[in-house]
Amino acid sequence: MKAILIYNSQTGFTKRYAEWISEASGCECYDFKHGSKKNLSDYDTIIFGGWYMAGSVTKIAWLKKQLSSLISNGKKVIVYAVGASPADGPDVKTAMERNFSGSEWSGVKSFYCPGGLNYEKMNGPSKLGMKMFVKMLSSKKDASETEKQMAEMISHSYDISDKKYIEPILAEIQA
Repeated sequence: MKAILIYNSQTGFTKRYAEWISEASGCECYDFKHGSKKNLSDYDTIIFGGWYMAGSVTKIAWLKKQLSSLISNGKKVIVYAVGASPADGPDVKTAMERNFSGSEWSGVKSFYCPGGLNYEKMNGPSKLGMKMFVKMLSSKKDASETEKQMAEMISHSYDISDKKYIEPILAEIQA
């Protein structure tokens, strides 16, 4: 089995998961800038990792352009997304499903890995957007307890990544 993992990471959480997966599985691992130039038809398994931004997996459009060809040629396609929500967050499954149409969804194995926030490594627009979101949640008059907890959690940098979240991905690679 020849496998490739291509990831897009802004603050390092998606990269950390890519390195853990690559180390454990032996697959080739590339950041998006270099990996997006690879010929995916040379691989049996294609793993793509991106981070969530406004409910979408970053750079997923690149993979989706090739998805039907990959699937019809018998390639195993795995996508993992890294976000700031805990793994048991209520919106995780919905967010993953939103990134694929029905036919795409049936050909992709998808996984969510909690990462965190690192304001120090965020670019300006991302940092500003997060700060505005925190302010909006914090100033909401009828905020639910969940929204209040979220505002507190995302008001500062934190790391909830854990190697245990790659176990189902590794099992799928080996299946």
